[in-house]
Amino acid sequence: MKLVDDFKDFLRDTVNLNQTRITQLSDRVETIKSFLRASDWEPTISGFIEQGSWAHDTIIRPVDGGEFDADLLVKVRDVEGWSAAQYVKELGRVFLASGRYADKTVVYDYCVTITYADDCKIDIAPLVMDREYQGTLEVCNKREDEFDESQPVEYTRWIREKNGYSGNNSFRKATRLIKYIRDIKKRFSCQSVLLTTLIGHRIEWYDKDSSAFTDTPTALQTIMGRLDDWLQARPDKPTVLNPSLMSQDFAELWNDIQYANFRNFVNKYRNWIDEAVEAPTRSDSIEKWRKVFGDEFAKGENVKKAEDSAVRQALLLLKEGAAHLDTLVDTVIDFGINVLPLAFRSPPHLQAPRWQPAETVSRNVQVTAEYRSSGSTGRGHRVNSGERLPPRGGLWFDVRINKFQTVPGDCYVRWRITNTGAVAMALRKGRGGFEKPTDGDRRWEALEYRGVHMAEAFIIRRRDDRLVGYSEPFYVVIK
Repeated sequence: MKLVDDFKDFLRDTVNLNQTRITQLSDRVETIKSFLRASDWEPTISGFIEQGSWAHDTIIRPVDGGEFDADLLVKVRDVEGWSAAQYVKELGRVFLASGRYADKTVVYDYCVTITYADDCKIDIAPLVMDREYQGTLEVCNKREDEFDESQPVEYTRWIREKNGYSGNNSFRKATRLIKYIRDIKKRFSCQSVLLTTLIGHRIEWYDKDSSAFTDTPTALQTIMGRLDDWLQARPDKPTVLNPSLMSQDFAELWNDIQYANFRNFVNKYRNWIDEAVEAPTRSDSIEKWRKVFGDEFAKGENVKKAEDSAVRQALLLLKEGAAHLDTLVDTVIDFGINVLPLAFRSPPHLQAPRWQPAETVSRNVQVTAEYRSSGSTGRGHRVNSGERLPPRGGLWFDVRINKFQTVPGDCYVRWRITNTGAVAMALRKGRGGFEKPTDGDRRWEALEYRGVHMAEAFIIRRRDDRLVGYSEPFYVVIK
């Protein structure tokens, strides 16, 4: 069943960014515009362009305490003699020198990011006009000190055109729903611009007023079906061209492992969506839609959860001190880490912290991870907590406080690495103790044993060996 009314409620109450946050975001952007116009930043500002999910109206509410972000391009006239890096560095200097923004500012390769105390951040990027010749627009790559051509207005026009073909705002609604699946499941990596472009390419002019987009669940089923068909015909990573700048391949945002994982899960979720639409009763359909979206879909309805049996069975073994069943790994791969109850965090071999807590213990500690084929190779790629990973290569874990700050020098870090799973336990490698960092505050861990494993960062004050902060577990799911 399609459950059209339930989808309306689900989008309004759970998926869509609520109006209060949208208004607050708009107010903050206007304040930033006024600040920049009054600043001593040398480039002459011609205007501002909204970009990304905010501009395309595909922005969604943060999931599990995450952040939502907005992209703001500052359109400026070329400053003679300035390099690409100089535009970004000088923009960062202006914000870092400000009493209002200094403690919220981080300078990245293309932009300056302002992170607010709630769950909002705004990326501000210089967009240089007419540098090479009349009509060119270029963003600035600080790392490579190069100018990269950009066509943000044309890309937004393309998005609006595709949404018009789908009718009923279906393109935007389906895009938000697929982003929500990505964020709530954490089963695949796909940056929003790449995902939005893939979805847009699945809609054509002849779809206007067709039955393939009559309502939201139908549009979602149509898009996921077409996307899956396209992906299954391409076992190797394809090209995904920017429709407004054909020299740019968005597929470069993936590596081969990420593409294969995305291809696999789109196929899985496509089949689940088909099953939900074809379910004969409301109760059956809600159960199957919840398999896709989680319990927030049609919340309040009393239906059984498809994953309960496998999780309960595995938790019984955990309570008895045994390795969890392979079925738990498969369940987490299918449904995401949100199916794991709090009891999973405390297996019998987990060691308690040996440090006495300080007067205040912060929970605003975040773990990030980067996948690499080996600990000594060059740049890897960022992975999410709960993302499915192969039993090879490894992860560099890093830690930040207050979202983006490094650990202060008067503190040190210890990592609690906890292995679970049948193979690790059988080999007596079900670690649950504390390890020193491998390099600075970072910790390298090889990916070897199938299971759902955990990495946690603990921050200890040097002068008295008191615990001052610790993170939530970062889940490592090895297939």
